[in-house]
Amino acid sequence: MTAEVLLTAGATAGSGAVEAPPTLAEQAAAAGLAVRATGAWPESTVDTKPPGLPGFVVSTFSPLVAEAASRCLTRAGDLAERTAIVLCSPLGDVTSAVHVAHAVDTGARVGPLLFFQSVPNAVAGHLAAQWGLTGPVACLGSAAGGLDLAALLIADGSADEALVVLAQQGEPDRATAVLVAPVTEGDGS
Repeated sequence: MTAEVLLTAGATAGSGAVEAPPTLAEQAAAAGLAVRATGAWPESTVDTKPPGLPGFVVSTFSPLVAEAASRCLTRAGDLAERTAIVLCSPLGDVTSAVHVAHAVDTGARVGPLLFFQSVPNAVAGHLAAQWGLTGPVACLGSAAGGLDLAALLIADGSADEALVVLAQQGEPDRATAVLVAPVTEGDGS
């Protein structure tokens, strides 16, 4: 399986065959967007823990988002003038939420960095600053909604392209990123 393939699979109706769900890149292409680059975490067995991210503690959520996005943007090369960031996650940063809930339940002090990182778009803002991205930033719960929003931001002129990142914590933690742009004549997308 490639890193793009979600690590869960479903059976195709009536066939009994197990088939991987569409990748984020396949979903983007089906939504009428050109995929300029992709990145993921993990991408191989070497990826056992995402690299640390200064200012983000306790959880792997923000580091895995940043790593998948950085891999994608590095592979893309030159970026458009206005690149939007759309972060998609069905549950957000579960580890930080559980940590804060436990601290509150037990009367422990909650560190100030956890307040900052409890907002999913904190890592999106970090990426915008690190990469010089000047387009809109949004966070949604689903990949389909994120791709729809990316298409709308491009269509209405708010962005020239969009970085869409899908992140999920669990066994294993994973994130997939695609850089999408409008389909142009002759690009085959």
